[in-house]
Amino acid sequence: MNKHTERFIALAREAGALKFGRFELKSGRISPYFFNAGQFCDGRLIAEVADCYADAIAASGIGFDVIFGPAYKGIPLAATVAASLWRRQGRSVPVAYNRKEVKDHGEGGQLVGAPLAGRVLVVDDVISAGTAFAEACELIEGAGARVAALAVGLDRQERGHGETPAATEIAASGAQLVAVATLDSLIAVIEASGREPSNSDLLSAMLEYRLQYGASDPF
Repeated sequence: MNKHTERFIALAREAGALKFGRFELKSGRISPYFFNAGQFCDGRLIAEVADCYADAIAASGIGFDVIFGPAYKGIPLAATVAASLWRRQGRSVPVAYNRKEVKDHGEGGQLVGAPLAGRVLVVDDVISAGTAFAEACELIEGAGARVAALAVGLDRQERGHGETPAATEIAASGAQLVAVATLDSLIAVIEASGREPSNSDLLSAMLEYRLQYGASDPF
């Protein structure tokens, strides 16, 4: 496991961004865990998480011209990742984001920030079934740009709307998926944390969920 993945998972646990229990996802699936990037809500956490994203993006080698943050959680992520890329790599990248509702006064419209043109890197918190990414693609392609990649904090490594893995659906659209952490890396951390009854029950629930919704047979 690389350093930015280890650091990201540690930050998520520290901030309470990674929770375990019973959660209904946007896809309608019931999950034993939930990732909420909104819990990264102070200056240090925000900056360190952005650095983890920036390191993962740099390691991927992807090329892009604009960063796009889908409303709402993708907006601060896009802004802070752009700041980290400048601070750590000396690269200044334009940033854009969308409103949930079209503004009918002032400058109007649904898109805010830099014009969407060329290759767009979408930055968001998590991908499960790929629903939110599909919505972002519609906006970007509607503006005449092309989605080059999706960078997320957590790839849940699940199938998409059918039997096809969400990552495969993204690749089929011509985009690359960059994940700071994955379901597999979360399971590895739980496995390494010991065999106490609570950890054992959690591990069993995580493995069962992966077996039911995972992108491929993990065994």
